[in-house]
Amino acid sequence: MEACYLQKAADLAFLTRQIRQNSAFCLLLCLSLSLTAILPAWSAPESAGRKRISPAKRKNSKPDDKAAISHPIDSDSIVINAMTGELQRSFNKLKNQGPAPLYFLSYRVCDTDSFSGNATYGAITSFDRNHSRLLDIEARVGSPVLDSTHKIRSDRYDGEYYSRLGGVEFSIDNDPDAIACGLWYMTDKAFKDAQQSYVQVKANKEVKVDEEDVSDDFGPGKVVVAVEKPIRTRPDDNRWIEPLRRLSAIYKQYPQITTSYVSIDEDVTTRYITNSEGTKVQQSQKLARMLTGAGAICADGMEVNLYDTVEAFDINSLPSEEEFSKRIKSLADAVVALRNSHAGEPYVGPAILMPKAAGVFFHEVLGHRVEGHRQKDEEEGRTFTKKVGAKIMPEFISVIDDPTINQLGGTPLTGNYRFDDEGMPAEKVQVVEQGVLRNFLMGRSPIASFKHSNGHCRCQPGSSPVARQGNLIVESSKQVTEAKLKEMLIEETKRQGKQYGLMFDEIAGGFTITQAFMPQSFSLLPLQVKRIWVDGRPDELLRGVNLVGTPLASLETIMCASDKTGTFNGVCGAESGWVPVSASAPSLLVRTIEVAREEKAQDKPPVLPPPNLEKAKR
Repeated sequence: MEACYLQKAADLAFLTRQIRQNSAFCLLLCLSLSLTAILPAWSAPESAGRKRISPAKRKNSKPDDKAAISHPIDSDSIVINAMTGELQRSFNKLKNQGPAPLYFLSYRVCDTDSFSGNATYGAITSFDRNHSRLLDIEARVGSPVLDSTHKIRSDRYDGEYYSRLGGVEFSIDNDPDAIACGLWYMTDKAFKDAQQSYVQVKANKEVKVDEEDVSDDFGPGKVVVAVEKPIRTRPDDNRWIEPLRRLSAIYKQYPQITTSYVSIDEDVTTRYITNSEGTKVQQSQKLARMLTGAGAICADGMEVNLYDTVEAFDINSLPSEEEFSKRIKSLADAVVALRNSHAGEPYVGPAILMPKAAGVFFHEVLGHRVEGHRQKDEEEGRTFTKKVGAKIMPEFISVIDDPTINQLGGTPLTGNYRFDDEGMPAEKVQVVEQGVLRNFLMGRSPIASFKHSNGHCRCQPGSSPVARQGNLIVESSKQVTEAKLKEMLIEETKRQGKQYGLMFDEIAGGFTITQAFMPQSFSLLPLQVKRIWVDGRPDELLRGVNLVGTPLASLETIMCASDKTGTFNGVCGAESGWVPVSASAPSLLVRTIEVAREEKAQDKPPVLPPPNLEKAKR
């Protein structure tokens, strides 16, 4: 199951365990939940030597696969040079050792320098700075046709993907000898594990039926040499303590709100990648966030929550304290209104998905199903595997995934990156063109008719990279204004004989099932829903409903799109861990959508009023 889901931090460990136990369950979180501890940022500032590319200037360049892509090398880069030296030594000495030849070796090191501060009700709850490095080693034995990474099939999924989870903590001192020694020991372990895996792979092939897609396990790749100077975070983090206190104290004015927080964090991530083919990549990327969230308990026990997040590629570009205080007050008012709103009911009929909801809709319904490795996995549902060249949605809809851009309409796209986690250059991919499926998102794991990477292999440190989404962008040639789209919703609702249609606005995320042993379905988790009455009554705010459906049927119900595009920035969890993603789309009018009631808690709201409220009455 692929999932975009906004979840309390207390539940994150449980959800992560579900991902590790079952590759069908994957998770996407809104960036309103700070994941500094588990998720390095992946958004590059212009100061890292990147030129900002506007949507109008996007290009889909396809250099020759055999050509090396070179950029200036910093001779003082101790880490990447030490990694390269030890990799060459290990590869040369191990390639002829063991029963199966070592034909490919790769080192990945993720250096994360992060700062985060959190406050609640005017008091600091945490204030941390962390610097860490995690090492991942990929050793492939056998041959590109069949190697030690080939998925082992079983009658029931046994978590094979996750046996390799857990990056190794690595020296943060730039000591070449310490780096080399750490690499030497872990390379030995990776080599032995690969030999054992290869034996299991061959035995598994002997006792299982032939696979439908007999593509090689590893495809050709470019040789990339790109070493950039690292970026540093500012040391004066204490300047945020007093603003966090003042901003979080605003929620004291709202006695109906039971939980709230204000946070700020900044992540600077430097990725080092080197392999036995000659690739050498060092790239630094930065992302700063200002976050706030609040929740309340309704009279019927349901918990409601709303969140607001502002992302920037430099911490100095975040809103001022005055600007963000206005956003906090607006959010608090919205939470109180949501607390006092009606609970939704099961419904089938027309609806408008506002931009963020529409973006998550496409991420779940289409995005995960066009990730390349899923097309040859025997345990996957493979919804679109044989539909290349076929119409899968209305002809006025096109979809691209373009990690090479870092903003759209002035909004940062946190799914951007320059090179993927195999060291391949990121590329724009035309997934759907005028309703017709054209391409899949590919890493170096070939599938039938798609043999080359397009730079979409990604992972969280500690996981093995697979094809993943980056910046998914939905475009429409059939556009109307938001007001006109609402008029069309009312007309369609009347035509279907319904009393009201729905409008989905703020959204926490969603999830989808992609594997064959479970139903091919998806669910979106909206935070704010409006009931649009056809008889002219005022729009009515609803809470507590989930949007559900199946992918093929849902895509065919899109009727029109608005001329306004919005972006959902989040983090997506799948078999290769957590990665930052963006989903951008216009508002969409859909002919038929189904909603189900959300599970709710049974506890009553707090019996006593907040202490500050009683104190103020004295």
